[in-house]
Amino acid sequence: VDSFLNHRIDVDLYNAMGQAFYDRFRDVGITTVLTVEASGIGLACVTAAFFHVPVLFAKKGQTSNLGADDLYQTPIHSYTHDCDYVIRVSKRYLHASDRVLIVDDFLANGEAVFGLKRLVEQAGATLCGVGIAIEKGFQDGGRMLRENGVELCSLAVIDSMENGQITFR
Repeated sequence: VDSFLNHRIDVDLYNAMGQAFYDRFRDVGITTVLTVEASGIGLACVTAAFFHVPVLFAKKGQTSNLGADDLYQTPIHSYTHDCDYVIRVSKRYLHASDRVLIVDDFLANGEAVFGLKRLVEQAGATLCGVGIAIEKGFQDGGRMLRENGVELCSLAVIDSMENGQITFR
């Protein structure tokens, strides 16, 4: 995965993934693509280009130019880094009229996506769907999102990773 998704980026593959997310969500009126820094930004940008809308990324650190009153914020736990963050976006860029597509590279336990979903809800915006490059189907995030009525489009779902073997759904 490092060779094409989250360390070195295969731009042609990103374009194909962005096109797939566009094909899946083109008819729901997306106005903003939302992700969390940092590894989701590239895929979100390529996806947003198909929709001709801006990308908004939730920051993990406190911004010096905005006070807490100017932000939507929520805590999340990072499975990848095994630590807690507060993610935040400016109220200037996420509005009740927005129709949001969340895009990220991986889905494991769903913490990042549920955190982004909470930011959308704080703004009173509409979550239209979630686009994920790779879902770890052996963890609970995808199941929990689907059970919560989230329109989830995972381009690849891994059912297991054992003894150096990856099994796709």
